[in-house]
Parts: sequence; structure tokens; C-alpha cells
Amino acid sequence: MAHEDSKLFEPLAINNGKITLKHRVVHAPLTRNRGVPESPVSTPEKPNRVWYPGDLVVEYYRQRATDGGLIISEGIPPSLESNGMPGVPGLFTPSQTAGWKRVVDAVHEKGGYIYAQLWHAGRATIPQMTGSPAVSASATVWDSPTECYSHPPVGATAQVPYSAHPPIELSVDHIKRTIGDYCAAAKAAIEAGFDGVEIHGGNGYLPEQFLSSNINKRTDEYGGSPEKRCRFVLELMDELAKTVGEENLAIRLSPFGLFNQARGEQRMETWTHLCKELKRTLPALSYVSFIEPRYEQIFSTAEKDSFLSSWGLSDIDLSPFRSIFGATPFFSAGGWDQTNSWGVLESGRYDALLYGRYFTSNPDLVERLRTDTPLAPYERSRFYGPFEDNRIYYTDYQPATGHTDIKITVQE
Repeated sequence: MAHEDSKLFEPLAINNGKITLKHRVVHAPLTRNRGVPESPVSTPEKPNRVWYPGDLVVEYYRQRATDGGLIISEGIPPSLESNGMPGVPGLFTPSQTAGWKRVVDAVHEKGGYIYAQLWHAGRATIPQMTGSPAVSASATVWDSPTECYSHPPVGATAQVPYSAHPPIELSVDHIKRTIGDYCAAAKAAIEAGFDGVEIHGGNGYLPEQFLSSNINKRTDEYGGSPEKRCRFVLELMDELAKTVGEENLAIRLSPFGLFNQARGEQRMETWTHLCKELKRTLPALSYVSFIEPRYEQIFSTAEKDSFLSSWGLSDIDLSPFRSIFGATPFFSAGGWDQTNSWGVLESGRYDALLYGRYFTSNPDLVERLRTDTPLAPYERSRFYGPFEDNRIYYTDYQPATGHTDIKITVQE
């Protein structure tokens, strides 16, 4: 059956009323590592560390843009120090800003909206990637000696253990500089035409490293209690709001995530304080985006349930945070597909749903959901580049028969 009457296809106001989406099927932020290297020759002595969005990235976003639909960009590093993976286009050089402007223009030409997600890997990187020490809330060593960085360094064939390169603790001055990097990138994003900025505050990256008690061992004003562990994120959001306007600002959170060894205790105390303070100090945020408690990138449902149970949170859902944020548009991500999306928004639990993996393989996902057309399977092995041919399983997925608004262009 078709689903034209689903609330997924009703309008939604975000951006404090300045933007009205025509549907609520949101393209989740998806790292795909398809950027163009600024230095085409990369050697172990002088590795390329900077990428920009080229024709292929423009084409990917253009294919998935819809009239009145919202795309949240892949995680964009605001500085060289913050980059967590090769092939990821940042937003700290002129070529990067120019490349993202082309992406934004392509989305706008189809009537869509796009937010820039700013992403700081923190300790989830290695010096060979950034050319500088990894940074974090504390100099906490990765607690698994076998967990490795995703890509071998340039010229090498073996992956590098994170534990071989412990992060340095951010000094207070370094924290201020890092917030400045975020603000400069946010300003560049708005100048490039992005409709807003989302901060990646989850998945064990830098903001969540401050929030996580097992990583943040500080005893100053940035650590030692749930309230103090929230300080970095609250200061960051406050400065960003001053830079781009709180109505143009959003945040993504994963209060119950375990990715990148975020194993902190006091989950409800920490994220409840954070959310109450965000709502109090920035009441006009564009939206907030949460990852479902039982959705996990690396653990099975049974393993995740055992963690939740150990914290006394066996029956937890996102409703406490939905209640805190009230009228602020509330998005949910984590496992939504053609089978479980119906009736969710009608229940009032959320205002929009984010789709990630199925957007990789279905450039016409919105129409497939609307018309109950079967979804094309995604190819997990091609999620993260760079590849010799970045186009394959990136921009060569075909729309369903009859969905003529998507034109697939093969890049040579």
C-alpha cells in the first residue's frame, strides 16, 4: 500500500519557523570518504591531509535532494586537527568552502535544504592523519590494545592501534581555540549557503568525549561531575549561536551510545542536565537530533541491552529528552526503514525520522517510502572510501522505474 497519508509526508517548520520542510524524511549525516585530495601526490614523507568536495560529491547530494526535503551533510572537520578519516572534505580552506558551495547550490536547485554537520574526531584519530597529536578531554589511553584506526597511514599496509597514540589533554586555551575553529567553520558554512549548522555531539567524538566519565578525567571546571562534563558542549553551542544565530543551529546526541569507547556512567544525569541547559539557554534551536537507545554501530541488540541493564536503563527510550525540548523539533535516527516508520510520527514521539544506510542505495528514498516501492539493498563494503573508483556504489544507484525526477549522471 502507498503511504501518502503518513505524517512523514506532512510539512514541518524548523529553523525557528524560517524553513518549512515539505516532508519529514531526513537524509542523515553519512561519512563516505569521497573527497578530492588537495595534494594529488601523497607520500609518507608528505602525505595529503586535506580533501575538498569535487564533482562526485556534488552529484551524490544532487541525486538525493528533494523539493522541500532536508539533507544533513556528512561530518565536516572544522580544522586539520579535527579530521578523523582520509577522504573527508573539511571546511577550513578556500577550496573546501568553494566545493561545499557547489554542493549547496545543487541541493537548492532541486528545492531542498541542507545543513552542515561539523565533526571533531577528538581522540578518534592518529597523528599520521592530522600531522599533530590527537586531542581529547583528557589524555585517556584507548582501553583496547587491538582496536585500530580505520585506514593504514600513507605508504603503510597495516592499521595502527589507537592505543599507540594516546591523545593530549586539551588545555583551557586549546579548548577556546577549538571552539574558535568550530565557529570559523560555521561562519564559512553559512557563507557557502548552508541553511544551518548541526554539531555532531555523539558517537564518541570530541563533544561526547567531554560528556563521558570514562574518557573525561579532568578535575577542573570541565570535568568531575555531570554538570562540569557538560560545560564544553554548552560553551561550544553558546559561541556558535552567537556566530550564526541559534535558529540556524542544531545538535546531534547519542545519550546511550558506546561507539569509540564511550562507556561513561551517569547517562541520565549527564544528558538530562545538558538538554535542560540547552533548552534554557538556546530555546530557539533549529532542531535536535537523537540516536535511538538500542541502535548501536558495533554491538548486537543483546549486547547493547546488557549495557543498558547494567545502568538500570532497561526500558529507556527518548521520551525524557522529548519532554525537555518541548516544541523544539525532535528528530530520531537509528534503524528506520520501510517496515517500522509508519505511525511513529502520528504517536507524537518524534517530528521527523532520519534515514542513513538506505539513502546510500536509494537516491529516490522519499518516493519509494511514499509509494511503498521496495528499497534497493545497500552495499556495506562500499560505505567508506577512498576507493580507486569512488563512483561505484556511490552515485551509480538507479532510481525505481517511474521515478523520473532522479537523473543519474555517470562521472568519468
